[in-house]
Amino acid sequence: MIETIARALEKREYTTLTQVQVAVTDAELEDKDLLVSAQTGSGKTVGFGLAIAPTLLGEDEKFGRAASPLALVVAPTRELALQVKRELDWLYAFAGATVVSTVGGMDMRTEKRALERGAHVVVATPGRLVDHIKRGSLDMSDIRAVVLDEADEMLDLGFREDLEFILGEAPEDRRTLMFSATVPKMIAKLAESYQKPDAVRLQTAAEKAQHSDIDYRAMLVAGNDPENAIINVLRYYEAQNAIVFCNTRATVNRLTARFSNRGFQVVALSGELSQNERTHALQAMRDGRARVCVATDVAARGIDLPNLELVVHAELPNNGETLLHRSGRTGRAGRKGVSALIVPQRFSKKAERLLQFAKVQAEWGGAPTADEVLAKDEERMFSDPVFTQDVAADETDFVTKLAATFTPEQIAAAYLRLYRSRQTAPEELAAPGKREERKPRQEFGPSQWYSISVGRNDRAEPRWLLPMLCRMGDISKDDIGAIRVQETETFVEIKQSSVDGFVKALGPDMALEEGAKLTKLDKVPEMSRPQRFEKPSGGRPDRGPRKEGGGKPRYDKGPMASNRRKPLEDRSDHHSDDPRKAPKPKKEWKDKKPKHDPDTVADFKPKGKPAGKPKPKYGDKPKYEGKPGGKPKGKPDYKSDKPKGAKPGGKPAAKPAAKPRPANMSDPSQSLRPRGKGKPFKGKGGDARPKRSGPKR
Repeated sequence: MIETIARALEKREYTTLTQVQVAVTDAELEDKDLLVSAQTGSGKTVGFGLAIAPTLLGEDEKFGRAASPLALVVAPTRELALQVKRELDWLYAFAGATVVSTVGGMDMRTEKRALERGAHVVVATPGRLVDHIKRGSLDMSDIRAVVLDEADEMLDLGFREDLEFILGEAPEDRRTLMFSATVPKMIAKLAESYQKPDAVRLQTAAEKAQHSDIDYRAMLVAGNDPENAIINVLRYYEAQNAIVFCNTRATVNRLTARFSNRGFQVVALSGELSQNERTHALQAMRDGRARVCVATDVAARGIDLPNLELVVHAELPNNGETLLHRSGRTGRAGRKGVSALIVPQRFSKKAERLLQFAKVQAEWGGAPTADEVLAKDEERMFSDPVFTQDVAADETDFVTKLAATFTPEQIAAAYLRLYRSRQTAPEELAAPGKREERKPRQEFGPSQWYSISVGRNDRAEPRWLLPMLCRMGDISKDDIGAIRVQETETFVEIKQSSVDGFVKALGPDMALEEGAKLTKLDKVPEMSRPQRFEKPSGGRPDRGPRKEGGGKPRYDKGPMASNRRKPLEDRSDHHSDDPRKAPKPKKEWKDKKPKHDPDTVADFKPKGKPAGKPKPKYGDKPKYEGKPGGKPKGKPDYKSDKPKGAKPGGKPAAKPAAKPRPANMSDPSQSLRPRGKGKPFKGKGGDARPKRSGPKR
């Protein structure tokens, strides 16, 4: 191993390397392309930093002057990219490397100036890296290694085209290292296309079994208690750092507001926040100013928080891979952690499938109850080292005075109250699978009825009468019983014990707002139910008198509507009382005259034709009577087959030549119709009328 890199590891107290780090630093793989699949939190960042160090440094111990980048590290999210930059900063610190980050949300001009000054390693997100390459602010000619961190996540987020563009712009003799928690078909295809034929696939043992440092717990809760269960989980473990994962931004905002109101030091991490806000949120977690982070999957992808001991799945993830990525935020670098799944009862089968697909074993049980949380508080209080410390010299006088003033029981009770006041109270949880029974309504007791001089006709409603009575009568809503709105008045029930104060507050006039007055009743009023009318579904309603015996008003849809209520034998008259809708009377049958015999010409008298002569068929030659060669008088009743203009006994006149057919019949200019004759052309072109210039009516 390079001496400067070994010094950096020693300073960070790295005594042993993880399985991934040992595998990628094999001397036989120094010039090979790698496809590494390893569990989240197995030290992949330091692993690929060690893997590309010989490629970047060669036989040197330190980097030379910063110029064009030698390596590219591509990460899916801004937080992961900045985290990778921090890891490489300390790993290459003694080697004198300049590491520059280019991520979305930052000032691009600042990044451009940093690249112009020179860099050895560039850590970037796909979209921003593509922008720098296309604008010419990033020189790719000296790239020796390209690392794709969380490659599967980048493909899931839709960065496939960007990755292909980046790999296509890099030199062909580069090294390509892909690190991913899983290796689906898309990752394998991408590796086959852009890695060398002799690329090596590495699979660590951590992928085959669940992480030994993470304790998975599935907590079954009632359907309305998930948020209360999360509060109890946070209170039970009191982790130094905890992440609560949600599926949507709306859930992140709701839980953040509720946890803040309950006294938790909480920050939010979602895609709707700016890069500056997200950076401040993570820094607050690292500094200890916040202890709970509520985040979505994408926003918290790949982040590494120190002392992260608890991961809570407020909502179940969509697949087993997301479950592993979420849980991998804890149990890192040999530290222990807990991954708690909040499972409503209706989602128990889904939780079982998720755990099965993720190949992890979880301990099933319920969420911590309020008593268990308080018992855990007592345990932490007794184990507090403050009880074992000696009394300091500057504390002796006050301790003596305190012990002389109060009894030991009083001092212990005061300390217990102060200790509990710093913590939020735990929640009472319902047993899963059992619904809470609704408490029966208590009897109102003795009461006095009053009448208000406004009713339904005045648009009176209980929702504005109730606050008005409470305000004007100086009573609470518990002192008011039933409120019954009638047509012209409203009856209200007041508790007997509150009547005196109610009457005194109203005064002798018993007047309310807007001219409404109150009248005391001697007995319980008789209240009528409001008439309910059905909404007509069509036609016009029946406006005639109602049937005897009451019932709802009837609405007819048409002539057949009334017949649906009649017996089968009475459905012959399909008309209503409206004379306009009455059916027309049927015509009486009359014997028609028989058709004439075509052979009998005498009986055939066509209309408008002389009697006795049948109408000749079309095309029959006329039979001329009279002198031979003569011409019949008058116009015949048929059209002759002779062309017009023919002379008797001569040759028929020649037919006029047909006009040529225009090439384009849709062109008005080639129309056969003569211009300027007949009605004006109303089409879209040609002699169209001019459009009116005024506004359209």
